[in-house]
Amino acid sequence: MQKKKLIVIGAGAAGFFCAVNAASQDPELEVILIEKTNKLLSKVRVSGGGRCNVTHACFSISEMIKKYPRGQKFLKQAFHLFFTSDTIDWFDKRNVKLKTEDDGRMFPESNTSETIINCLLQEANKLNVQILMNREIVEIQKISSEENRHYFHLVVKDGLVLEADFICVACGGFHKSQQYAWLTETGHSFESPVPSLFTFNIPKNSISELMGISVENTLVKINGTKFLQTGPILITHWGFSGPAVLKLSAFAAKELAGMNYDFPISINWLGDFNENSLLEKFKLLRHELAAKKMINKNPFNLPLRLWKYHLEQCGINMDIRWADLPAKQQNQLVKQLCAQQFQVKGKTTFKEEFVTAGGIALNEIDANTMQSKIVSHLFFAGEILDVDGITGGFNFQHAWTSAWIAANEITRLNK
Repeated sequence: MQKKKLIVIGAGAAGFFCAVNAASQDPELEVILIEKTNKLLSKVRVSGGGRCNVTHACFSISEMIKKYPRGQKFLKQAFHLFFTSDTIDWFDKRNVKLKTEDDGRMFPESNTSETIINCLLQEANKLNVQILMNREIVEIQKISSEENRHYFHLVVKDGLVLEADFICVACGGFHKSQQYAWLTETGHSFESPVPSLFTFNIPKNSISELMGISVENTLVKINGTKFLQTGPILITHWGFSGPAVLKLSAFAAKELAGMNYDFPISINWLGDFNENSLLEKFKLLRHELAAKKMINKNPFNLPLRLWKYHLEQCGINMDIRWADLPAKQQNQLVKQLCAQQFQVKGKTTFKEEFVTAGGIALNEIDANTMQSKIVSHLFFAGEILDVDGITGGFNFQHAWTSAWIAANEITRLNK
């Protein structure tokens, strides 16, 4: 009997994980990994500043799925089959120890992504996974033979035709609509790709002079929408970055694309206050700090340069004492601190953090197997699905989970 063949399209995290797990679980399966470029595991290499943020130390599925702007219901099912603890265990069994940082991100103890890359390459080598590079798939054809055998022909850009009994598409998110035509030809729908995880550009605004300043507890809101996020914000020379902004960009990715990245935001620099509670606080401060100069006494622990900026924006004399602050300027400062307005015009995407929102529609995929509901023996894993997470190891966890589930089902079907 000729061995049945699995072809995995895309040699990134999901592709490698599917290939090595399928080969490990079923030695009778011939596994081929196809990559259209001349690079393997390129995102793994640059992730986390070259350290590879493998996963996140979250062991509650209900908490974990909150980190995904798209795909929460889908992942709630999938994570029951392969979750964070399974990822840690999988790498541990291959002598790759992971460590947890204060913010929950998990990295290899070696602090280098090469450890993860070498682990996956060694597994592929040990299990005789064939790797074909510089081969771009342009068409998938489902073939039915007279012997009632169903298989696929994969057409490569150079005209080569490969045969497979199973296919797992794990080629990452596409950035241009024409790149996924060969997938929609299989009968699948594709949610149009838009960037996720990007920073906000605020051109020609004086706040950029404060670049490098970070504020831990802020609330950022996209005006006129339901979207808001709390957390740290970083002032940059082009506008705003930091976890609160990146999370906001992810959850509002499709809406912001529809606005052509031209939209108003408000920033509450004192996340624990609103305008009413801050006005009450000011009454106390004016009594407690009556004789102190406002520039010298910043009661909110804001960076001094930012505190000075807010006073200047409200036309407040730097030498004025708290007791002498006019009511009009007090109210202006309160509004400035709780709801400063900015107009965002454009975005900046960091290449190493590039994530695409969009992909194969989830209602066409079985979350328990990653198999297509439209074409049997066709599977999907990783970023090609319409699932994306915020930064912190969540996108890699989805890659490991979906790839393992696909591999598990493929080997089950082959038995």
